[in-house]
Amino acid sequence: MTKRLEKIVKIWNLGKVDYAKALKIQNVVASCHGNTTSDNVLLCLEHLPVYTVGIRNLQYSHREEVWLKEKGADFYRTNRGGLITFHGPGQLVVYPILNLKCFTPSMRWYVCQIERTVINLCKKFNLEAETSPHTGVWIKDNKVCAIGVHGSRFVTTHGLAINCATDLSWFDHIVPCGIEGKGVTSLSKELNREVSTSEVLPLFLDSFCDIFQCNRVPISSTEVKCFLNKIQH
Repeated sequence: MTKRLEKIVKIWNLGKVDYAKALKIQNVVASCHGNTTSDNVLLCLEHLPVYTVGIRNLQYSHREEVWLKEKGADFYRTNRGGLITFHGPGQLVVYPILNLKCFTPSMRWYVCQIERTVINLCKKFNLEAETSPHTGVWIKDNKVCAIGVHGSRFVTTHGLAINCATDLSWFDHIVPCGIEGKGVTSLSKELNREVSTSEVLPLFLDSFCDIFQCNRVPISSTEVKCFLNKIQH
């Protein structure tokens, strides 16, 4: 119990925000990261419609980028792992900015802990989720949570996206995460009812703290103001 109390993550709920702003906030928070547990932050949010690709992005030409933008979404090439995915309203996106030296200094361990967190979350809804040879969390052959992370000196950026009440038709324009023959699903679809991100977020945070053996506190308004000032300058 003492070990758990030593680890703190600060929760910053950004609400609905475009991808560019969230990326700037990630980068600023990560650049300010030290070696103490007090620097660990979870950015929790929903994105406006956007397609993002990871470091394996050579197969996505400028023409394909323009075609996807014509669907009404933004498009960004990023330094996270993985291939293409979609983020949008009704999807809970969480960017953990953690110094893994405060936990276990292993990116493989970190990804496995995120998968365990989401599987544990699904159990709270009486849904049986699992991992597969592909990164992410699945309900049968359909992905409910995409994971794409980046680490620099064991400080993590990017993260995970859980389909809560996402409009899944956005995924029809891509091969999600580059995996042929697999589909996507949402908590709403599996439960046959509306499951909002606001319903899921506290349960996710409970699960995250259980799996990562940490406690959570809200980020202070002073810290928020400091980070936002750094972005403007």
